[in-house]
Amino acid sequence: MGGTLFSAAQVRQFRRLLLAWYDAHARDLPWRRTRDPYAIWVSEIMLQQTRVNAVLDHYARFMERFPTVQDLAKAKEEEVLARWSGLGYYRRARMMHKAAKVIVTELDGSIPQSRAALQTLPGIGVYTSAAIASIAFGEAVAVVDGNVERVIQRLSSSGEAIAAKAQALLNPVRPGDFNQAMMELGATVCLPKNPLCLQCVVQKLCRTRGEHPVAPKKAALRKHVCYAFVKRGEEVLLEQRPHDASLMAGMWELPQLNGTVPEKDRLLMSTTHSITVTNYSVDVFHLSADELYMLPEDHTRRWTKTDALPETPLTGLARKILKRLGMLR
Repeated sequence: MGGTLFSAAQVRQFRRLLLAWYDAHARDLPWRRTRDPYAIWVSEIMLQQTRVNAVLDHYARFMERFPTVQDLAKAKEEEVLARWSGLGYYRRARMMHKAAKVIVTELDGSIPQSRAALQTLPGIGVYTSAAIASIAFGEAVAVVDGNVERVIQRLSSSGEAIAAKAQALLNPVRPGDFNQAMMELGATVCLPKNPLCLQCVVQKLCRTRGEHPVAPKKAALRKHVCYAFVKRGEEVLLEQRPHDASLMAGMWELPQLNGTVPEKDRLLMSTTHSITVTNYSVDVFHLSADELYMLPEDHTRRWTKTDALPETPLTGLARKILKRLGMLR
């Protein structure tokens, strides 16, 4: 079937129907109110593997602190990670920070305008480059993320040649809007489970129409972890994750209890937390500043003033715990 999905007339019909639907029903998201390539770049990096609702507040705070690529480039990595804290996948923030420095020092502060040129920057791959190039600069390149892939697979009843089919469908006059419309359709109508086929504007052009087998997900791993909350005056003891850790390298968290667990009457709180494919059950115990001998040795730790916590690159779990304990707003 290659890249051929519809006849020429059907392609025109599909473009017309989808863009009319998008113009009428698109969610009002802050990065859709601008053609600033920097703002679009930030949003696309944040949205990778992350739900829109989880991104909104982080995006606003990030853009408030780093409104331009120059502001991002001159910031310290620790401050960038602090503003990113809670979004996870921290390599995204590190690579964006690195790319901002390249743009400022080597490209006179100008973000490249083509997909090919954008892909030369750290952390910008095929998907992100196409999104920025089409939305900010009007380049006629199709975006293929998980939502678009699902839409095209259902439209064609085939998982073959997805990128070619996406490019064939693309409206070259409004490529950015069309790409966002395809993603919006997948995110709000053509859902992974229980798709809203009766509400779909292109339902008559779809070859599956409700026949949507979904591959079963692997069962999540389950782990139990214990942390210590140690407060000394207006300071809290934090522990840094190893710089070579596979997850959240260099981020700060509460000290983890790997051996002896304090008595149950020291339990301050329990919570749950999910990271990638692992679900954690978490207990937090109170320790005094005189009981640090109960913590494992050979860890990088520091006392951090409570008013400095908002600007500290905390893990998402640490931020959740400290909020529950009244240390963070």
